[in-house]
Amino acid sequence: MSTQLVQKQLIEYAVDSGIALITLNDPPANTYSYEMMQQLDACILNARMDESVQVIVITGAGEKFFCAGANIAMLGEVTPEFKYYFCLHANETLNRLEQTPKLVIAAINGHCVGGGLEVAMAADIRIARRGAGKMGLPEVSLGVLPGTGGTQRLSRIVGKSKAIELMAAGELFDFEVGRELGLVNRLFVGDTTESFMKQVMDYASQFTTPNKASRAVGRIKRAVQTGAEIPFETGLALERELQQLLFQSEDAKEGLEAYVNKRKAEFKGK
Repeated sequence: MSTQLVQKQLIEYAVDSGIALITLNDPPANTYSYEMMQQLDACILNARMDESVQVIVITGAGEKFFCAGANIAMLGEVTPEFKYYFCLHANETLNRLEQTPKLVIAAINGHCVGGGLEVAMAADIRIARRGAGKMGLPEVSLGVLPGTGGTQRLSRIVGKSKAIELMAAGELFDFEVGRELGLVNRLFVGDTTESFMKQVMDYASQFTTPNKASRAVGRIKRAVQTGAEIPFETGLALERELQQLLFQSEDAKEGLEAYVNKRKAEFKGK
C-alpha cells in the first residue's frame, strides 16, 4: 500500500465579489519556503485565469506579521544550488504577480521585512495598518543581499541612492516612514487585522465592476509596469495597442455613452 504525502496548506485563497484574497498562512511569521512559493504561484495563476477576478489582494495571516521573508531555518539546511533555484522561482512567481493585468493590492497587516517586503513591492498598491509593525530589507545583517527582487524594485520605488542606503544599513522603519518614502500608498487604522482588512476590501471594491471598468484598470497597470522597463517609444506603442483593445470593449462603449447622456456608467468588465 503506497503512502501519499499531503502538502501543508500554506496559502489561503478565496474569491468574493470580483476580489481574490491571497493570504500567506504559516504562523507565527508567515515566512515563505519553496512549498509556499509553489502554492502562491498556483494561486496567482488561478486569479489570472479566473475571469470573475478583477482585483487581487495579498495579505498575511494573524495580527503581527504580513511576512518576515524567507524561512531562514530552511535556507540553512539546503545546498547553495537549491538556494539559487529557490530564488529564481520566487523571482518568477513575483514577476507573474506584477505582470498579471489585474490590480494587485498588498494589505500589510503587520511586520513586513526582508522577503516579505519584496512580496509587497511586487504589488501595485501597498496599504499598511498604522502602527502595526516595521518594514525594511535587513538581509545585509545575514551577509547576503535582498534576493527576491528587492534591490531592483526598491531602487525603482524610492530611487537608487536611498535604496542603497536603506539596504546597506539594513534599516527597519515604521510604516509611517514607509509612506514618506513612497513605499506605502495609504495608511489605514485598525485595532485588529479583521477591521483593517474590511477597510482594505472596501477600498479594493472601488476598482471592480460596476464601479470601475476593471479591464481598463488592468491595462493601465500593464502599461505602467511593462512600460517602465522599456524604451519610451516602445512604451507608447504598448500603450496604443492596449488602448485599441479597450476601444473594442463593451465597457468603453458604455463609458462614452454614459458621459454623453450625463449618467453614471454601469461597467460589466467586458
